[in-house]
Amino acid sequence: MRVKMLKFITLFAVGGTERQFLYLTKELDRSRFDIRVGCLARKGDFLRDIEAMNLPISEYSISSLFSYGSLRRQWTLAQDIRRDGIQLVHAYGFYPNLFSIPAARFAGNCVTVASVRDTGAFSNRKKIKTVTQKMACQLADCVIANSGAVRDWLVSLGVGRDHIRVIPNGMVLPPRAVSRRDFPIRRQLGIDPSAPLIAVVCRLNEGKGLEYFLEATVIARKQFPAARFLIVGDSIVDATYRPALERKARSFNVENCVIFTGHRSDVPKLLEEVNLSVLPSLSEGLSNSLLEAMAAGLPVVATNVGGNPEIVQDGITGILVPARDPAALSAAMIRILQSPSLARQFGEAGRARVAAHFSLESTVRQTEDLYLNLLDDRAWRHAREVRA
Repeated sequence: MRVKMLKFITLFAVGGTERQFLYLTKELDRSRFDIRVGCLARKGDFLRDIEAMNLPISEYSISSLFSYGSLRRQWTLAQDIRRDGIQLVHAYGFYPNLFSIPAARFAGNCVTVASVRDTGAFSNRKKIKTVTQKMACQLADCVIANSGAVRDWLVSLGVGRDHIRVIPNGMVLPPRAVSRRDFPIRRQLGIDPSAPLIAVVCRLNEGKGLEYFLEATVIARKQFPAARFLIVGDSIVDATYRPALERKARSFNVENCVIFTGHRSDVPKLLEEVNLSVLPSLSEGLSNSLLEAMAAGLPVVATNVGGNPEIVQDGITGILVPARDPAALSAAMIRILQSPSLARQFGEAGRARVAAHFSLESTVRQTEDLYLNLLDDRAWRHAREVRA
């Protein structure tokens, strides 16, 4: 008999958590798992991909997590879990952890899995979020962290190390890029085929350190006047953030060489035309954009924060720099752009590392094994209680 499970997420916007949710939902063995999807908002670019899987999708919309209305929706979720005989609930991220884990525990004999995918990006500003995240994790049967850095952060909060399982993000390795004669995306963006092209691919928010990247472009373009810099992605939370970055680019006098592309659905194709991928984050769990760039055979420069050093081997697959240091960031960018042989070396080593340590197949296998082990443990404990 297949395991009835509910995978719960906030919404289906384009982001690292949502991408991993999509990958795993698609690749889980349907002969063993009967999957349902729950969300707080049935919207986002990835929704059509979930709908294409013909899975039941239930929306539990709330105006605030800490409200009477939220408690009523949690009660509804608990009733739905009980009615449908759900055996396992896997929540992805802060809001799903706090909303669905207590509801699933209240529903009864249901295994609960929380996911934490960042090293406390909000902890310094909103202590209540840190405290409630910890409570949700302690309430769950297990917590999946996508990096050792996230695990260590949770342990520092007081979550038991044995309660946490590290399962890194998984990536599908694309075919090796062939030597290009045509550059359709560069042509579309008005970029010369011979110009050095540097890209940051991320969701636009303050934690990504994009202000420091803009400062670094000021220095880098002195060495490479023809270079162009892409910021690929958009913000789903703060509509004022991108305009603020654009104003900063103008204040640095780099608006003519920095291009804000907004969300792109063709990132793998775009990366084929890029020379260098940069991630200037201030906080990170395990970055999908780093994995995607390395899988594409690109050299990378990333800040030495969170799980980044678990992906990037400094001096082997790319260069790690301190966060909030535009001088170090620009120096690393210039070093790679000045040496095509070093760029190729980093790119080849990075692709090999993703294939060896961050394959989607491995992530799916580890996640399925965890589900089944947790269910076996629950069944064993239940049988012991009945005998007692």
